[in-house]
This record gives sequence, C-alpha cells and structure tokens, in this order.
Amino acid sequence: MSRVKRGILTKKRHKKVLKLAKGYYGARGRLFKSAQETVEKGLVYAYRDRKVKKREFRGQWIVRISAACKENGISYSRFMNALKKKGMDLNRKILADIALQDPEGFSGIIASIKK
Repeated sequence: MSRVKRGILTKKRHKKVLKLAKGYYGARGRLFKSAQETVEKGLVYAYRDRKVKKREFRGQWIVRISAACKENGISYSRFMNALKKKGMDLNRKILADIALQDPEGFSGIIASIKK
C-alpha cells in the first residue's frame, strides 16, 4: 500500500486560519497555533455579539422614543400603552426613526393618541 502524504491539506488548513488572523498583533497573526486560538475565540465573540447587537439597538430605540415623548409631555410607558390600545402597529425601530428624523410627525402621533 502506498504512503499518503498530507502536507497539502495541512498547508491549506493553516493558510485558511492565518488568512482569518490577518492584522492580529505579533504571533497571533503569524504562528498557526496562537492564530488558531485567537481566531476561534474571535468567532465565538462574533456569534455572541450578533445577538447582543439586537439588544443594544432595541435599548437605543427605547431611549430615543422616551426622549421624544418627554419633549411632548408624556412618559414612554404611557405612550406605548396608548399605542397598543389604539391598535397602531408601529414598532420601536420605526418610532425611533420618526422621532429622530421628523419631530413634528412624532408630535402628530402623540396628538392622535391623546384624543
């Protein structure tokens, strides 16, 4: 039986990891073992933070809506409750965008809720 040499596959795997580690400081970007550890940890962080990003954006939207509500003399919780009671299906992302881009329009929404 002939001997199988696996240098080509190893080289390919090493190149793939080192390509992902490009730009890392010192040995982390040059040596395979430390690069592999760093890349794996980075991929774990990337996976986790894709979920965290959604939470952070939601919090940011709530802060923006709350600030716009306070300018118009209503609290955030009363505003959201009134929206639900009126059956207005505007999500927080859209409301935050309206509050930021079109304050008069947001004041109009609040006025329609207060009626």
